[in-house]
Amino acid sequence: MISIGNAFSRLLRRTPTNAQEPLRLNPERRQFPQPELRIVPRSAHALSRKQISPGALRVLYRLHESGYAAYLVGGAVRDLLLGGHPKDFDIATDATPEQVRQLFRNCRLIGRRFRLAHVVFGREIVEVATLRGQDGEGERQVHDDGRILRDNIWGSIEEDALRRDFRVNALYYDISDFSVRDYVGGLEDLQRRELHLIGDPEQRYREDPVRMLRAARLSAKLGFEIADASAAPIAELAPLLADVAPARLFDEALKLFMAGYGLASFHQLERYGLLRWLLPALAAALTRDRDGALRRMTEHALANTDARVREDKPVTPAFTFAVLLWSEVQPEAQRLLDSGVEASAAWHRAGQMAIAEQAQRVAIPRRFGVVMEEIWALQPRFAVRTARGRVQRLLTHPRFRAAYDFLLLRVEQEPALAELAAWWTAAQGQPGVALPAPAAASRPPGSAAVEDAAPRTARRRRRGGQRKRNPGGGDA
Repeated sequence: MISIGNAFSRLLRRTPTNAQEPLRLNPERRQFPQPELRIVPRSAHALSRKQISPGALRVLYRLHESGYAAYLVGGAVRDLLLGGHPKDFDIATDATPEQVRQLFRNCRLIGRRFRLAHVVFGREIVEVATLRGQDGEGERQVHDDGRILRDNIWGSIEEDALRRDFRVNALYYDISDFSVRDYVGGLEDLQRRELHLIGDPEQRYREDPVRMLRAARLSAKLGFEIADASAAPIAELAPLLADVAPARLFDEALKLFMAGYGLASFHQLERYGLLRWLLPALAAALTRDRDGALRRMTEHALANTDARVREDKPVTPAFTFAVLLWSEVQPEAQRLLDSGVEASAAWHRAGQMAIAEQAQRVAIPRRFGVVMEEIWALQPRFAVRTARGRVQRLLTHPRFRAAYDFLLLRVEQEPALAELAAWWTAAQGQPGVALPAPAAASRPPGSAAVEDAAPRTARRRRRGGQRKRNPGGGDA
């Protein structure tokens, strides 16, 4: 969790502010507050160019030297002022996407809803957005229900600040004089540890329902409270998430659960009634979870993933979603078993049904779905401990380690599995046991350290066939 230091508190006391006055609304400008600029000079803030990635600095300087305005903006400025270490550095400029592409050969343009430029420096991608306006040159397409389908109207920095979602995200670091520019009171929100939407909350949520998820995520990440006015419409408007593209919700789910504050995000989703619109099966199962066993298992998995992210260890959505959908897979597999379906087929079918059902809200890519199905299907095989050949085959299975971690997590929900988990722990230490090479040195329960590339190889091994050779003698 990011905390504000004394130096930043002094910054707020040293600079003039009108933040105690209520933000005035302009009814002719889509209910946005009128901007009131505060410029914090370099001598009064702690944000340094040394904290900005080399790629982002190159983009900032080239835009500035070419006669364009260039600002580091959004979460990077917010986190740096809070003493954090942002991973992404976004830039705003008055250059159009086409003009940005003319300046950088390593640039590609993306997006239809929002036209953006991505400048690529090896593994670093610097996102450059043109300052957006309310009325002017460009195009905007709005759905009948208020959702913005396309919005590429360029404007001034004042208009751009008002178009952003939260006030803490409308802070600009100006490369021309190294000052921080605040138009909407974001600095005061950082000090008060609050999240305020810019403009009318209900209107902004209707324009983009994903903003409700962002509010929960930022609140979890920063440890901030969502301001009452910004939180009030969420319960009523949460059903609007059903109209958001499932692929987009998957991207948001990754940010919620895979960025190091998944447990806190989970709690915020529950608190504001958003979980049922993102993970309906889990939300329903938790209402029936009288002894709290499912909750303990879920929270343990999310906490372990958070710990791995903090330690810079690998994580994968496959394991996390295998846990989040377990409450739907297990009873369906049991129902199929009771109806006489063979065990392996029952578990695979139950997994496929759970993923397909979840895809109506969150579209899980197939490369993760295959891994999830294998983790689930291996669970009943842990009960077979008598045949040495079967034990050895399971120990050398490409998914053994992920499935074993999942078994350890299940002990939280089913204490009777503790003896079984202990047996498999001991089996791994037996002489002559050859386990598949781990993706990381250590894996606590729920580590989610699963290789993504193995499903095809695993299927080849199960079929027992040899790889086909091409006529030239190399592998096909």
